[in-house]
This record gives sequence, structure tokens and C-alpha cells, in this order.
Amino acid sequence: MIMRMSSLFVRTLREDPADAEVPSHKLLVRAGYIRRAAPGIYTWLPLGLKVLRKIEDIIREEMNAIGAQELSFPALLPREPYEATNRWTEYGDGIFRLQDRKGADYLLGPTHEEMFTLVVKDLYSSYKDLPLSIYQIQTKYRDEARPRAGLLRGREFVMKDSYSFDVDDAGLENSYQAHRNAYIRIFDRLGFEYVIVEAMSGAMGGSKSEEFLATATVGEDTYVRCSLCDYAANVEAVHSPPIAAVPYDDAPAAHAEQTPDTPTIDTLVDHLNEKFARDDRPWTAADTLKNVLFTVKHPDGTVEALAVGLPGDREVDDKRLEAHLGEGVEFAPFGDDDFKSRPTLAKGYIGPGALGEKKPAGVRYLVDPRVVEGTRWVTGADTPGSHVIDLVAGRDFSADGIIEVAEVRDGDPCPRGDGGVLESARGIEMGHIFQLGRKYADALDLKVLDENGKLVTVTMGSYGVGPSRAVAAIAEGTHDELGLAWPREVAPADVHIVAAGKDEAIFAAAERVAHELDKQGIEVLYDDRAGKISPGVKFKDAELIGVPTIVVVGKGLAEGTIEVKDRASGTSEQVPADHVVDHVVRVVRA
Repeated sequence: MIMRMSSLFVRTLREDPADAEVPSHKLLVRAGYIRRAAPGIYTWLPLGLKVLRKIEDIIREEMNAIGAQELSFPALLPREPYEATNRWTEYGDGIFRLQDRKGADYLLGPTHEEMFTLVVKDLYSSYKDLPLSIYQIQTKYRDEARPRAGLLRGREFVMKDSYSFDVDDAGLENSYQAHRNAYIRIFDRLGFEYVIVEAMSGAMGGSKSEEFLATATVGEDTYVRCSLCDYAANVEAVHSPPIAAVPYDDAPAAHAEQTPDTPTIDTLVDHLNEKFARDDRPWTAADTLKNVLFTVKHPDGTVEALAVGLPGDREVDDKRLEAHLGEGVEFAPFGDDDFKSRPTLAKGYIGPGALGEKKPAGVRYLVDPRVVEGTRWVTGADTPGSHVIDLVAGRDFSADGIIEVAEVRDGDPCPRGDGGVLESARGIEMGHIFQLGRKYADALDLKVLDENGKLVTVTMGSYGVGPSRAVAAIAEGTHDELGLAWPREVAPADVHIVAAGKDEAIFAAAERVAHELDKQGIEVLYDDRAGKISPGVKFKDAELIGVPTIVVVGKGLAEGTIEVKDRASGTSEQVPADHVVDHVVRVVRA
């Protein structure tokens, strides 16, 4: 069926929407693909829905090819399964909760691990039923605190989530690899550059996790790659290379020194080099141990203080801290009232002494992995205007544990220890795969009889792709200064025909080409608008909408030619009018 611009439900805009920050958001609204309904919530217009459905079809084809079966759960879900896995609490304010007229609690599904687990438990009971992979493509809901970037960070979004069920870990590994390979085929077909990186499992749990990131400067995810090997990871999942303990038998005793007016690392380093100069080299920020305090609120309402000790040349990465603390946990830097309530903590001069055995109740002290046994530090003496020099980890202080939340920087050593260094880039999370293991099966008692007749807990994998986010990611990766430029597999049409002129012969020829292409199974968007719509407006709309092949029936018709233009490259050629249909069919099916 031919789509006609004269009747298509679309309005193109010349100005960017006021709330749009990134190119995909600006162009998808301007080209008439989506419209904002509320913050983080969008209406899919006909052109946008066509792109979304094509992406979903690609995903279905590849999921079906590995034997996965599609089903569909409700979006309105009961509280009880999420209570059993503790995620009703863990999600905190991140989910939409509601009650029915009888006061029963429900939520709008943010993810469906519990429902997948329960439906398999309800229907399967033997190892002979497994392995099993099932999936759905469905709308999800999360109460994002700061929805932004159009479809990239919304409150309502379309997600393909699939789950594998196996009797043992070897089966899980096979299912994981099958899904991983299917994802590679999916993203290859979607037509944008991507990388596969190690990732954290977060609230999902599990032992192994990888992300598929579309490379994009506007991406919210920062990842790193090694300059020598194939290591790649989301910064949240980067582990520092192990550091051996340092002998400290001959280390001098720790000694407190007056360091007035040095509440910052920079002022402290300047003071050390002026008053306590070293013989071997100058003091640097990396020689100092700073202790950063946060107030942490857990989803169950409990509040604690967290102190993070890390080298003074590093900052705490909020995203890494958020990932380590878990879903639904809120945190904020210590404020004046927090310090007043704990007078033993001297703001600007906090050291491990006040965070060790004598620390106030409710304070947890975790340190960076670079703070290994035997390392010597300059740090706060817990008295305003004073620091301790030669404080040795393991001899003079200890912590409650390790936490990797320091910023990851270009030039940091590769965790594999191969001599390579890390280089950073940004990306958009497009897919995430997990080896969940038995977290949800244990919580919901999903067991089957094995071949010996013994009950065993099923092991699971989880695999997500965001079709609606993919629309924006593809737009980010393929647009140019003129507008969108869709890859053919996901474009709303194969060909955009423009009748550029007022002569009836031009419209008649354009109509003929449209019908003949339609008969050949080519999807056609035909700009048949007459009247006061100028060719210039039609050309701008064609470039903005971004169909991969543009056919211009215009003044060249008098000489027996029709222009065929490649939207992505901008190249064009004049084709004899009598052969243009065959030519376009070859281009589309090449």
C-alpha cells in the first residue's frame, strides 16, 4: 500500500522542539515520527511505528532462529512475586505502584523475571522439558527521576526480554552463547556501530553480564577498551589490576604534623612540598588518602553513613557508586548537618582513625583496592589543621571492605595486566545479557526432577534488547546535517517519490512509478502534495524523513529522465524514465 504525504498523518517541523537535547530527539520529532505526551512518554506516529515494528521483526526473526518462543505477559502485575524476591522494596521509587479498588497492591512491570519464572514453574516439572527459551516484546514502565534525551531515557519504553531455563550451568553457558550470537546478528542488521563490553549485573544478580553499546557521543554509558588486547568494559565493571602487598618492616612510624589551612588535596600537596619535602621526588595527590562521606538511604528506609577512602588524585564516580550500592539506593554527599551530628569527624581532615574502631555508629568504611597492605599515606589526623604522614595500611588502620568506585581514567592499566592502557568512549546501552544463575529460581522455588529423580533448582539466563531505544540509537548513528538517514532494513519505506513540479505530466509519471514499485513489493512513500507546496519544501522533507532512496520526478522528465538519489551518500543519477522502476528495484534489493 502506497503511503501518500497528502493523507499521511504527519507534520514536519522546521524548528527543534524546545525540550530536545540530542539529535535523535530533535529529528524524530521534527520529521514526524514521535510526539511528546508527557515527560519521558511519547506517542508513536505512523512513520515511527513502522520503524519500531521493523526493528521488532528483526529481533523476532533472530530469536525464533535459536528456538526461542514468544509469549506476552500483562503489564499490570501483582505485588506478591516481587515481594518474594524482595524487589518490591529494592526498586524503591523506581517503579509505578498502584492499588485496585479493594486496596490490593500492583505495579506496572519494569521487568518480568518473576513472571517468567512462575509460568515455567506452573507448567514444567522435569529435566526433559528443558532447555527452554521464551521471550516477549512488551512495553515496560520505570519512574525515571530525570527522563531525558527523548527515547533514550524514558518512563515508558518497549523491551524485548527473553529468559533461558536449564538444568545445570553447562546448559546455561550454551543458552547464553546462543543468545549472544543472536544479538550479534540483530545488531549487525540494525545498521549501527556497536561494541560488546563487560558489565555489572546490578539488581538483576548473576555471575556474568555483558552489554551491547551503540557507539555515540551522546551516550550515557562510558566504556573503556584496552590499547593492546580485546578487553572492553563498562566503567562500572572495571576492576583495578591486583596490587601486591608492600613490606613495611622498615617503614617509619606514623606522625601527625600541623598542616594549617589545607582542607583540600591541592592545598595539602602544596604544603607538604613546602614544609615536608621528600628527598626522592615531590609529593603528589596520589600520595594522599582522602575519605569521602555519603549519606546512603536504602529502599527499606534504613539510612547509613558510608565513608570511601581513595587516593587523593581520584574522585568518586557517582555512576560506579550507584551501581555498587544497588537498585533503589539513594545517596548524597555529607552536608553540614551530617557533620554536626558526628563531631568526631573533622570536615576536611578526616582520617582512618575516626573511621576505624572509634568511628561513630552507623558509619561503614570502604577503601579503594589501591589501598593495599603496606602502602603509606598522608591523610587527615581527625583534627582541624592536622594530617598524619606515613600512615601504613594494615599496620596503622584497616577498613570494613573494598569498593571500586574511583573514576576510571584514560591511561589506566588494563585489568588483564598485558601492558595495555585503557581508552574511554561513550555509548548507548542497546542490549544486556546476564547469566542469572539461581537467584530467582531459589526465591520462587523453581525446581525440576533431574534424570535421577532428584529435585534440582533450575538455572536461568536473562537477555534484553530495547527496540524503542534502538530507534533513537540508529538515528543517532546515521543522521547528517539534513536529517535522518535510515538503514534500509528499518526505514519506514524503501523509496520516497517526490513529484517536483506543477505539471500534470509530472504527477502522472510519479503516480505510475509509485504503482509499479508497489506491485513489485517495494514500500513507497509518495509526496503527492499539490497546490502551494513547493519542490524545495518537498526536498527538505524527503531529506529530513530519511528514506534511503529518493526518486525525484521533476523537470528532467521533459528530457526523459528521473533522478534517483541515495539519501545516505547524497549521490544521485539520472535514469531513463522507462527504466527507472527496474533500476530502483535493483537498488532496493541489492
